[in-house]
Amino acid sequence: MNINAYAKINIGLDVIGKRADGYHEVRMIMQTIDLHDELDVSPVEEPGIFLTTNRKDLPVNEDNLICKAAKLMMDEYALPGGIKVRLVKNIPVAAGLAGGSTDAAAVIRAINELYGLGLSTDEMAQTGVRIGADVPYCIMGGTALSEGIGEILTPLSSFPECDIVLAKPPVSVSTAYVYKHLKLDGIVHPDIDGIITGIETGDIYRIARGMGNVLESVTVPDEPVIGSIKDVMTAGGCVATLMSGSGPSVFGLFDSKDKADAVYEELRRSQPGLDIFITRTYDPNH
Repeated sequence: MNINAYAKINIGLDVIGKRADGYHEVRMIMQTIDLHDELDVSPVEEPGIFLTTNRKDLPVNEDNLICKAAKLMMDEYALPGGIKVRLVKNIPVAAGLAGGSTDAAAVIRAINELYGLGLSTDEMAQTGVRIGADVPYCIMGGTALSEGIGEILTPLSSFPECDIVLAKPPVSVSTAYVYKHLKLDGIVHPDIDGIITGIETGDIYRIARGMGNVLESVTVPDEPVIGSIKDVMTAGGCVATLMSGSGPSVFGLFDSKDKADAVYEELRRSQPGLDIFITRTYDPNH
């Protein structure tokens, strides 16, 4: 089975507080974009999980969420034989785009289909949350409100179609580090409800007014390149620009393809070493 695994961006990311178990309560708007990895998933007679990829820097053992997801499904449902997965990795790694989680979600969906398990989206999500908090959203896809630690999902209306410039600088960001150093006192919170109103009315400018990511308060001072990318996006006339997840990827929403193309070219010229994409919002459910 050939299956695409789509990246996500956070249109808004708010942290409500910290729970007794150390996890943070979040309130986020998640959105699928059409940048995707490609997976070939095949049952094989030999027991085991066999992963190959086009990237030499990626693990092909249980450190990869693909292997974790495949093993969990094979064990959970006592499936015979093994699974072979070929991965073409197009989504930047460790970028705040759920690249690993979306691959795991794709494998869960593929195994469900290949073995005729008949699992619902909710049932697959219950398996996926054992791999990671973003996996249930990646199984569902589209536009969603994400609450709790990310596992409570409410589907929303489709996001208005728009062009997106996405840039990932060549720096590494630790999600654990960002949350550890996050100070919620005096922080400006995004207007998540306002974003939802904008989505429901198809108003990208209303969405933009509500957008924000509280994790920028940690990551942007540590990695000034993120602020530089946002400045180029803003100068180029984006409707809004935001860091996705804990970073370091930055995206801009544009109301015209010409503006998006111009910003893409300016980033290529002024910021060497970036992974840059022109992409669009995507709804796999419609």
